[in-house]
Amino acid sequence: MKTDLPHIPEFRPAPWCLNGHLHTIGRSLFSNGGDPYQQRVEISTPDDDFLDLDIINTSADRPVVVLFHGLEGSSKRYYLTELARRFARKKYNVIGVNFRSCSGRMNRRRRFYHSGETGDMETIFCWVKTQFTKAPIGAVGFSLGGNALLKSLGEFKYDHPVNVAVAVSVPYDLEFGAQHISEGFNRIYEYNFIRTMKHKLRKKHKIYPDLPEFNGTTLYGYDDKVTAPIHGFEDAEDYYTSCSAHHFINDICRPTLLIHSRQDPICPGEMIPEKQIEANDCLSYIITEEGGHVGFWSRPQGWLNKTIMNFFEQNFDI
Repeated sequence: MKTDLPHIPEFRPAPWCLNGHLHTIGRSLFSNGGDPYQQRVEISTPDDDFLDLDIINTSADRPVVVLFHGLEGSSKRYYLTELARRFARKKYNVIGVNFRSCSGRMNRRRRFYHSGETGDMETIFCWVKTQFTKAPIGAVGFSLGGNALLKSLGEFKYDHPVNVAVAVSVPYDLEFGAQHISEGFNRIYEYNFIRTMKHKLRKKHKIYPDLPEFNGTTLYGYDDKVTAPIHGFEDAEDYYTSCSAHHFINDICRPTLLIHSRQDPICPGEMIPEKQIEANDCLSYIITEEGGHVGFWSRPQGWLNKTIMNFFEQNFDI
């Protein structure tokens, strides 16, 4: 395990997890389920749409941590609920974000969400600051949510409201990731993503019949025909170039931990911009030799969430 952090416990994989696919799929199938949230709040966006937030409110003077899910996920995905539960045990306030169309109900506007959507993040953080006026703010992003979080941190630099951040299994190069997920066994992941994205697009067609149609089978094709045009990009390449996290990490000015596995089947280790990361003193990193995509099945259990919690406790000024 490569890390520039002291006192981080070594990641010891479960002996039956022989590759990144088993970590990724196994953790998803056999997670500690259950909904830890206390309430759902709808907040408005500047373009007359809404975002659904799931909340654990523990104490007004304790830190608040905002959690962002991955592609076609939600606040109810295991990696968010398990982490939310751990933060709540430490009396942190927790905000589980649902990107547009991901909360179980369709959003109102033509658009959905994407890997570089930082406008909605700004809306969320502004709302958090009005609700938790004296609390320090942290954020954790997984996969797509991690990419958007790093982009946001790089764009706002020292003006960012977040004090501490963690990003897990980030697709630092979106074009590389879109091509890679179309190869071999990875097509299983791609198929599941495209299936739910097509379903949402068909539902939204009933409201906006002029939306682009998509009958393809690849993530690159979907981004080229749907994601890019409805979110103001020329094509998939323009979208990927504009939104890939590796273009923004040089400008991050908040203490940020990056966690990744070299075995990640969706965002493989070769996409990690290690030299860029090492050149930014605000960035810390953990790169494990084994593990999956947001799934790290460890012995003893809970290595990922414990590591994230340790980083927050070391860096929050409370």
